[in-house]
Amino acid sequence: MAIRIAVVGLGKIAHDQHLPAIAASRDFELVAAASLEGTTPGVPVFRTIDELLASGIAIDAMAMCQPPQARYEAALKAIRAGKHVLLEKPPGATLAECEGLVRLAEDAGTTLFAAWHSRYAPGVAQAKAWLADRTVVSAEIVWKEDVRRWHPGQQWIWQPGGLGVFDPGINALSIATAIIPQHIVLLDGELEMPANRAAPIAARLQLVDMDGAPISAVFDWRQTGPQSWDIFVDTPDGRLELTQGGSKLRIAGEERALAPEAEYGDMYAHFADLVRAGESDTDRSPLRLVADAFLRSRQHQTDAFID
Repeated sequence: MAIRIAVVGLGKIAHDQHLPAIAASRDFELVAAASLEGTTPGVPVFRTIDELLASGIAIDAMAMCQPPQARYEAALKAIRAGKHVLLEKPPGATLAECEGLVRLAEDAGTTLFAAWHSRYAPGVAQAKAWLADRTVVSAEIVWKEDVRRWHPGQQWIWQPGGLGVFDPGINALSIATAIIPQHIVLLDGELEMPANRAAPIAARLQLVDMDGAPISAVFDWRQTGPQSWDIFVDTPDGRLELTQGGSKLRIAGEERALAPEAEYGDMYAHFADLVRAGESDTDRSPLRLVADAFLRSRQHQTDAFID
């Protein structure tokens, strides 16, 4: 029997990724949505999650696709109503919010899934398997894109809790924390803050694994032309190059064959497995590194950003 799911927040990410993935899934049936703006054909759309929960529509699960600042309150209501919850990345605006949801879901016996979609990119599983029994000598993350192209008119990303450049940068950190065998610790950083925004437009981080292997990360929202979503890991057995957001993998100079891209489809398949097994997946390590970056980084003001 299909899992009856509702989508909360019908913005760009819902229309680009979540709704197509649900439509193509054998595991889920879209039965409703809640959103202040937007529609989706064939199902009722309510303005609030309160109206949705009061509608009497039979719902097993909810996918939270609204901005992170609104995710906590909606997820609280869903879990308290006995629904399984998928949280789009980042799973919350703060670690304390995420911890609260984890505890609530454990007490309620519902599934909670912090859905780091970039971990389902085609090359990530192979990269993780190859690095599993190897020593990391050093690693470099280069994640640069054009905010105007990927986040047009999305003012929430510049507000507290929106994470700024870490909204895409956390995708890189979700991959790095998955493929690098050891725990990663942030040592230092530098954030560039536009004069008219409350969140960074660029960041440089210095991290290490537990053996002290250096890991550098550069995030920038001012990239024009080709976009950069690349991770390089050096080992005694050669260099691993996971590029184009995880869709291409080269190891020790050899291009690896990969399956077609299916990030959100695979992510929803994992969510279905969790629901049916009565389990949760709530890794917060990427968000923890972002929180540490705000705590330990120097901040420099740069020119005002103009949309």
